[in-house]
Formats: sequence, C-alpha cells, structure tokens
Amino acid sequence: INAIAQTATGERLIDPFGGQADLHARVLRHVTAAFREDPVRILRVARFSARFPDFSLAPETLRLMRDMVASGEVDALVPERVWQELSNGLMTPQPSRMMGVLADTGALSRLLPALLESADRRFALIDDAAHGSANLAVRFACLMTHFESDPAFLRRVPGNCSDLAGLLEREQANIAQSLHPAEEMVKLLERCDAFRKPGRFADLLQCCNLIQPIDVARLQGGLQAAQSVKSETVLATVCDKPAPGPQIAAAMHAARVLAVAGFLSAADLANARIDKP
Repeated sequence: INAIAQTATGERLIDPFGGQADLHARVLRHVTAAFREDPVRILRVARFSARFPDFSLAPETLRLMRDMVASGEVDALVPERVWQELSNGLMTPQPSRMMGVLADTGALSRLLPALLESADRRFALIDDAAHGSANLAVRFACLMTHFESDPAFLRRVPGNCSDLAGLLEREQANIAQSLHPAEEMVKLLERCDAFRKPGRFADLLQCCNLIQPIDVARLQGGLQAAQSVKSETVLATVCDKPAPGPQIAAAMHAARVLAVAGFLSAADLANARIDKP
C-alpha cells in the first residue's frame, strides 16, 4: 500500500510494484531489497500475518526474511521493539499466525527460543484467548506458560503482564484441582492476593480455564464469600484492646475459612438437588 500513489487529480493510481494485484490476491510482499535495512520489518510482517489471517506471505519475502535471520540481522533487535510488535500481534484475531511466521523464518529461535517448546499448544492457547476476547495480560500469560523468558525481555514487559504470567506458572496446578476444601481455597486466595487484586485473579482463572477447564464459578464464589468477611467485625471479636498484626491476620483467615466453608456447603447442596433424579 505504501508503494501505491495517486495522481494529484485523483484520476489514476501509480502502482509500479503490482500492489493492487497483491491486495486482490491477499498476498503480503516486500517491494525492494531495502526491506532488509530494518530487521523490525520481520516482526511487522509476522504481525500483519496475524492481523490479516486471510493473507499469505509471498515466497520471495519469506526467503528474504529467512536470509536476514541467518545473517544475524535479527540479533540486533532490542527487547523494547520485540515487545512492541509482540504485544500488538497478540491482540490480533489470530496471534498464532505471527508466532508461526517467526518460527518459520527462524526469528523465534533467536529472539525467544524457549517458546518453541510445546509450540503448537502455546499457539493454540493464544488463539483460544483471542477468540474469547481476552486482554493482553491473559494472552501473554497463555503464551508464556511453563516458560521463563530472557530477563532483559521481561524488564520491557508491563508489570501486569509479567506478574500474571508468573502467577500462572506458580498456581496453575493448584487451581486445576477438581475440589478445594475451604482451608485450601482461602490459602490459594491469599497467595494470589485475590482480596486486593480480584481483577487479576479473574484473569488467572481465565488463563487456567483455557489451559484446562476448571470450575470458575466455584472459585469466584469462594472469593466473594471470603470478601464478605469485614475486618472491623473480626477486630471486634479478637479482643477489647489493639491486637498484634499476626493475631489479626490469623483471625481474618479463620473467619474467611468459615465463610468459604458455608458457601461450599450451600453450593454442594444445591448441586446435589439439581443432580438428583
């Protein structure tokens, strides 16, 4: 498109590289050898492949991108530019296409090589997240599951994205349990800082549910039950005078466990009535 011009009168287009034909044929193609002057263009082409999933990549453009990678030009990319293009690509309708192009050109093995491990599963997850209109943090965490990235790269990733990815790595196996007794559920909520960051906890559950279906309603209901415990009420039952922090924390924990246990009992009873023939 950038190589197509229009006359001043608007009567005709000047199209020296056949761009209109490529647009009609849904083909992404570089126009001159100047493409290789900026290795960011490799990331951008990959992003366009995800943004326009009905477009194919011209064979000669793919060959040039592979040659740029083989000659080491992609190694000059700084983490800021990698994140900028990756984050934009993750928010496209089919982000797996970006990752596929990067893998096909060899760029992924240079930039984030560990993503090639279980690549098919990772790429399917981010597409599922995209189909569910997930936010950037959820898509990033799904891509990075069971993966520790280059620290220099992670320093350029927004905190909400890297924090969610780390939390998913630590807690996914625990959340995947089919049943959570009240005590274990409250401990999970405390570890996830769900009382202060309920939105992040909701994102975490969305990630886990994409990886392996879980009972999201049960965990969200447990959080709501625990949130119903008011600190002023608990403080009034601890003692008549100011109590030390650990004593207050223990009392809050115990009250939350009781509240969650009540919710779980009621939920299990309701489910039993529904399942009863």
